[in-house]
Amino acid sequence: MPTLLLRQGGAALRMLLVATVVLGLVYPLAVWGVARLPGLHGPAEGSVVTAADGTPAGSSLIGIDPVPADPAADPYFHTRPSASAQGVLGPGDPSTSGGSNQGGFSGTLLGQVEQRRAAIAAREGVAPGAVPADAVTASGSGVDPHISPAYADLQVARVARVTGLPEAQVRELVAATTDGRVLGFLGEPGVDVTRLNLAIARARATAGG
Repeated sequence: MPTLLLRQGGAALRMLLVATVVLGLVYPLAVWGVARLPGLHGPAEGSVVTAADGTPAGSSLIGIDPVPADPAADPYFHTRPSASAQGVLGPGDPSTSGGSNQGGFSGTLLGQVEQRRAAIAAREGVAPGAVPADAVTASGSGVDPHISPAYADLQVARVARVTGLPEAQVRELVAATTDGRVLGFLGEPGVDVTRLNLAIARARATAGG
């Protein structure tokens, strides 16, 4: 009996040591190594984007709707509305993810859509009918950094006017921060507002604006 216990105890101890080495050392190191492969390092570290001075300024995967110091001179591109926003247009709370769970027959949702449409039309100086659908409807996550090229195009003239950057340059920055369809055919192109606003800030700093 003591011999059997010693044999079983020894086997259990050896299994514990092997599992500790494999699962506690080898596997984490393997995952860490894979995450450092070219093309995977950025996403593994949270897709961090930096400001002009190199300091971390957020993640390209999280949309933060900027608040201008002077609403009458708004230099930013804006994200889609968020269900976590206090007002109908924003800004939302980037620490809270989720939709409004309101459907197309919700009078509250339809009222919010109309208020957003009117506010955006006034901000951009266009007719309400020119405001695209994604500008007035929240994303499922509430923190989607992407907007449609149509919504970005709607904001180009205002951003160029307020920042003093040439409109052609602003359009180039929009194009540079536009992500295409996944695998070339899945989904729709989207403009990453987080990366775009940082690019606008860099361009302004370079121009001395």
